[in-house]
Amino acid sequence: MSKSKELREMSQEQLESELTQTQRELFDLRIKAATEKLDAPSNLRKLRRSIARMKTLLREREAGGVAGN
Repeated sequence: MSKSKELREMSQEQLESELTQTQRELFDLRIKAATEKLDAPSNLRKLRRSIARMKTLLREREAGGVAGN
């Protein structure tokens, strides 16, 4: 999901909701990684990058940057 273009089209509330959901997914994957072997360890990296992308967009909007809605 979380391509930059798709994220930029989301409203502030949708983006915050998606961020919360993705952070929860990352938490669950980390717990799973600690207790058992993951099928796709690369998902951890993908989720971290997705979270960073969302936080960047939220920060840009807060500062009145390019993506400001």
